[in-house]
Amino acid sequence: MRFLALVRVIDNGEDGVVINEPIDLKSALSSFDQLWSPRIVTQVNDYDVRVTKVAGEHVWHVHENTDEFFLVLDGELGISLRDGEGEGERVVVLPKGAVFVVPRGVEHRPFSTDGASILLFEPTGTSTVGDRHDPVPAHVDATTGHALG
Repeated sequence: MRFLALVRVIDNGEDGVVINEPIDLKSALSSFDQLWSPRIVTQVNDYDVRVTKVAGEHVWHVHENTDEFFLVLDGELGISLRDGEGEGERVVVLPKGAVFVVPRGVEHRPFSTDGASILLFEPTGTSTVGDRHDPVPAHVDATTGHALG
């Protein structure tokens, strides 16, 4: 299965006209270089669809009131979880094309040894470092997402 494009809805401000324009995810990802710094490619109801490039480790964090959806577009993503299953931490590994949802309230830390490109789906305004988090390292962008292009 290939994921090539989403539909971006744009209000051109003229009589409330809405224009649908396809967004190529590969082009969207090639428009920036920053790691752990998501770009908002479109919105669905009150949710952002974000793409980002990742490498190394993010920060341990938790979203108290929302789940976090991950889709790996390229590469491989690991997510360390402190979810009460077993002793201590566990790791889920997502190869290209895999999806995973971190349930609300679960402490987690995404990482990628060799780098990956991912798509995130979460409520508009959700911080990349959650509601609670460890100190944020310089390579992690604590943001609610940046406009594409």
